[in-house]
Amino acid sequence: MHLDYQFMLDTFLLSLGGIPVTLEISLAVLVVAVPAGFLIAIALANRVPVITQISRVYISFIRATPPILQIFIIYTSLPSLIALIAARFDGSFDIFAVNPVIYPIIVFSLSETAVLAEVFRAALNTVEGSQLEAALSVGMTRAQGYSRIVIPQALTAAVPVFCSSVTSLVKLTSLSFTMSVMEVTGIAKVQAGVGLAWLEAYLVMAMIYFVMIFTIEKLLKILEKHLRAHTAG
Repeated sequence: MHLDYQFMLDTFLLSLGGIPVTLEISLAVLVVAVPAGFLIAIALANRVPVITQISRVYISFIRATPPILQIFIIYTSLPSLIALIAARFDGSFDIFAVNPVIYPIIVFSLSETAVLAEVFRAALNTVEGSQLEAALSVGMTRAQGYSRIVIPQALTAAVPVFCSSVTSLVKLTSLSFTMSVMEVTGIAKVQAGVGLAWLEAYLVMAMIYFVMIFTIEKLLKILEKHLRAHTAG
């Protein structure tokens, strides 16, 4: 088997330009999903009426549907529906002129929020309820008990699984190319189509994602160690 190494080098250099897009999407998703997931987790842990039922249906739907179906709903079906509604009320709004990077942020935020809600809920459950009761008995409010006692312990317990979910999110962003976003996968696939060298393009993608995920995992391990040391201190 003969590989076109010059093509691989050219594709590699071009695909590197997609890394900032991949990381920007991942960061934007985390900015949305972390607080949203944590609020849902608190609602689930406290069995807040209505919100708990809605959250469980939402999480179940996200778990039961493949990402490509979620992309189809948000990227293909929803804009067409919005365009139809806009045409009836205000024809000046063009949903199809929206920056396509918005769509993967929305899709992956919805899925990551559901994942992190379960991660944080499980972490909150690791903290014994007696600790909150003790905080209330010494005069703390429920909010103070959570912020000073429950949440710090829960976040520490959630760190390993959270780090794993972050790397999964970065890999999930490779589906952004299906929404016309030129990140690493999108650039490599375009190059493969032009040069008719699919194997070389996939090898390049594998190398880039391996290095990127490996680096992110190492950085998250450092963060995890720092947080555990800080909590212990």
